[in-house]
Amino acid sequence: MSTGPQRMLLVDGMALLFRAFYATSYNGYIRRTRDGLPTNAVYGFLQYFFDAVRSFSPTHAACCWDMGSRTFRTEMYASYKANRPLPPPELVPQFDLVREVTAEMGIPNIGVPGYEADDCIGTLAYRFSRESEVYILTGDHDLLQLVSDRIRVVILKKGKSNYAVYDPALLMEEKGLMPHQIVDLKGFMGDPSDNYPGVKGIGEKIALKLLAEYGSVEGVLAHLNELPKGVRSKIEAGLDMLRLSRELAAIRLDAPVQCRLSDCRFELKVDPAIRKFEELEFDGLIKLIRQHAG
Repeated sequence: MSTGPQRMLLVDGMALLFRAFYATSYNGYIRRTRDGLPTNAVYGFLQYFFDAVRSFSPTHAACCWDMGSRTFRTEMYASYKANRPLPPPELVPQFDLVREVTAEMGIPNIGVPGYEADDCIGTLAYRFSRESEVYILTGDHDLLQLVSDRIRVVILKKGKSNYAVYDPALLMEEKGLMPHQIVDLKGFMGDPSDNYPGVKGIGEKIALKLLAEYGSVEGVLAHLNELPKGVRSKIEAGLDMLRLSRELAAIRLDAPVQCRLSDCRFELKVDPAIRKFEELEFDGLIKLIRQHAG
């Protein structure tokens, strides 16, 4: 165990699991046990996890999960994420399986009914950043709103151990935005993947220009009379949806998550993990876990 600074790795479980499933099944082959249980997503998830452990050397770790499709956001807006297709049938049994595996490894699984994994991640990131560095492992750019001097958002890119590690400087350099402006951007332009529209007729280009000039949604609204007539009329017509979209985009930092930093100390339970890996026929990962323990 490192004696250096504390470093928390918060894993966006669903983002990694879905990514692993599609990355390992695109050619039609799906890894299964001899009994026929599909395991490709769990195997890929674990590869991502151990790559991140090697890259970032966490002293603490936890996985955050969605706990069903009904959340406070679907109460606010019934169409929220209503466009999402059902998961592939081969992925469904792996939802519970991946949590079993992480639990056997000694990694806490965290989720709160009525909230998304993002809200648990946001709440814990801000809570733990007072006493630890925080690295959030995800493929979801929505989480960039959590970036701060103490919180890095690690976006998985194509290839092994290939990451974009966002701090405030990289976010500004690549996106031209401060972290809090991510929420305002999505208020204006909406999010097709989450199925909320933002302001009709305002796309990314106009939204970025508005935020560069006026700083925030409030700044834009305070200067409506300075805007070109077409842009102003679109914002005025879409004001309610602008406010709702921004509220849907904002990750909560106050979800009722019962978890302390000390609950997340990363001390891999090697023997139970190996037993689980043997059961799932993860021979390559058994070597990897022994190397980590060694």
